[in-house]
Amino acid sequence: MIVAGCDLGSATGKVVLLENGRILAATVVQDNITPERTATEALKKAVAQAKLVSVDQIDYMIGTGYGRADVHFLNENISEITCHARGAHFLHPKVRTVIDVGGQDCKVISVDETGKVLNFAMNEKCAAGTGKFFEAMSRALHCDLIEISALALESNSPVTITQQCSVFAESEVVGLLNTGGDRRDIAAGIHNSIASRLYGMLNRVGIIPDLIFSGGCARNNALRRALEAKTGQTIVQLSEDPQIVGALGAALFAQERAGAALGISNVQL
Repeated sequence: MIVAGCDLGSATGKVVLLENGRILAATVVQDNITPERTATEALKKAVAQAKLVSVDQIDYMIGTGYGRADVHFLNENISEITCHARGAHFLHPKVRTVIDVGGQDCKVISVDETGKVLNFAMNEKCAAGTGKFFEAMSRALHCDLIEISALALESNSPVTITQQCSVFAESEVVGLLNTGGDRRDIAAGIHNSIASRLYGMLNRVGIIPDLIFSGGCARNNALRRALEAKTGQTIVQLSEDPQIVGALGAALFAQERAGAALGISNVQL
C-alpha cells in the first residue's frame, strides 16, 4: 500500500510517499502559481524518485498547509499543525515541543507522548520571524539565505535589531550598514531578533524537552544556535530533511485512512 502526504505551503510544496511506514520518496519544489500545479509537480517528482509507474499507484493522498483545500485530487486534508506534530513524533518519539518556521508563518506546537497536539501558538499576522523575513534581510545585506547564516556564525558582537516588521527592519539594517556596521554582527542580530520572537511563542506554549525544529528555516544553523542559546535547550537534529515534517505527518494519516478503508487494522507506522 502506497500513500502520499502533500504539504502545500506559501513558498514550497512538499510530498512524502510512504509504503507500510517506510519513506519511498520525499520531494520539495518551489511554489508554482497554484497549489494544484505545485502538488502535481511535487507528486510527479516523488513518483519518479520512488520509481513508480504512475501516480495511479498511490492508494490515498492527504493534503496539508495553506493550499490543502485547493487541490481536487487529494482524498482529504488535515491542518498543518496536526500534521507537523504527527511527523515530528514519527521521526523523534521523545519530542514534546515542535518549532516550525516556514515561508510566511511560524508555529510552536506542544505534543504529548503519542504525537497528539496539546497546545500551539502561531504567528500569522505578519512575516516577522519567517522565511520571508530572512529573504528581506538577505536583500538588505546583499547576500543569499546560506550566506546570511554563515555571516551570523562568524559574529563576535551581535547588534540589536529593534524592529520586527520586515519593512522597518530592512530599513534599520540598511541604516546600520550605512554607518559602518559589520555585516557579520548585523546578521547575528537578525538571527537573535527572530530567536527572541520564537522564544516568546515558546513561553506561551511551554518549553518542554525534547525540542525539534522543522520547516525550511530549520536548515539555518545560525538560527538553531540562537534558539538554543535563548532557551538553554539542545534542539534535536532530525534524521530527515526538516522541511518535509508536515508532508510526512500527512502521509502517516493517509496510511491510517487507507488501512481503515481496506479493513487493515495493523498498518505499520
